[in-house]
Amino acid sequence: MADKLRIVHCFRSPVGGIFRHVRDLAEAQVAAGHVVGIVCDSTTGGEFEERLFEQMKDMLALGIHRTPMQRHVGPGDLASARRTYRIIKELRPDVLHGHGAKGGAYARLFGSLLRVSRSRVARLYSPHGGSLHYDETTATGKLFFALERSMARFTDCLLFVSDYERRTYRRKVGEPPIPNMLVYNGLRAAEFEPVLIAPDAADLLYIGMMRDLKGPDIFIDALAAAGPRLGRALSAVMVGDGDDLPRYHAQVQRLGLQGHVRFLSPMPAREAFALAGLVVVPSRAEAMPYIVLETLAAARPMIATSVGGIPEIFGSGSPALIRPDAAELADKMSEALADLAAYGALMPDGAGLRARFGADVMAAEIEKAYFAALGR
Repeated sequence: MADKLRIVHCFRSPVGGIFRHVRDLAEAQVAAGHVVGIVCDSTTGGEFEERLFEQMKDMLALGIHRTPMQRHVGPGDLASARRTYRIIKELRPDVLHGHGAKGGAYARLFGSLLRVSRSRVARLYSPHGGSLHYDETTATGKLFFALERSMARFTDCLLFVSDYERRTYRRKVGEPPIPNMLVYNGLRAAEFEPVLIAPDAADLLYIGMMRDLKGPDIFIDALAAAGPRLGRALSAVMVGDGDDLPRYHAQVQRLGLQGHVRFLSPMPAREAFALAGLVVVPSRAEAMPYIVLETLAAARPMIATSVGGIPEIFGSGSPALIRPDAAELADKMSEALADLAAYGALMPDGAGLRARFGADVMAAEIEKAYFAALGR
């Protein structure tokens, strides 16, 4: 097949939205006849992620290669880079697609090294938020954005998952001097089927990484404040894992909510949606979160913060959008739970979501970027 490509996706942490994006993209690329592999960190992820890798391994002809990768630049980075480069070199990719800050740096540097000794390798970078979350006025932010500017000459195409991400790149890094595209994250067709809630469902669901950037602390504070307004204690399920999880357990205890909040390990999103009537995404920062798309595609009502690319999903005037503020979230929780059916009717139309955020649409646009980068 003349247009069959050897595609390697490189990223650090196999958790959350980046891992979800790579899984969906790899599946679509294999279905299109390409040969695909993954290179990522071996020190992050748990049993849930191991099951996902197990499901993927027979699909990926170039394999799944896991090696230790540090999150931050440090003394161990050089050894990590050497190991990763050796793996990628052996895979002989036509396309090296980096995701997130570390994956993007590796893909562009190693793709450039491969060009020295062999035919053209397309080097693509999807930030997925990543280093763009840093404050450009801080020393750390200035360093990362200077590095991003210098890396542009090693990049064949930038792929942004939201217009917000592209605008942020332009503001913090500068106008890209290279080709760039906006390609929204996409969901598989089966994910646009409604999910019904269980008879014993809780009132509220948080699902995501347990770190302050995603706002679990905001969710817990709002939960404590919203109950008295409705005249009853609200119940909640919190699904996810992360280094800050013990702190959220302590917050629940401190607020006297221990009998009303269940903490559960990571699970497929559609399984979690059945556990509660209303989904909440209280993030302080995002690029284009899959969990928002998944929730709406499953026809579940939700509240989300108006950060990152989230307003591009709902529309900027949506009544479902709030600031990442516990008091504002408590008000919206109370309003929505007072008449959940009426609130649910305010969510975006499912057919429109599918036309904009289908995995087939995402994969086709990214494939065009690959071929353009290769000059085909």
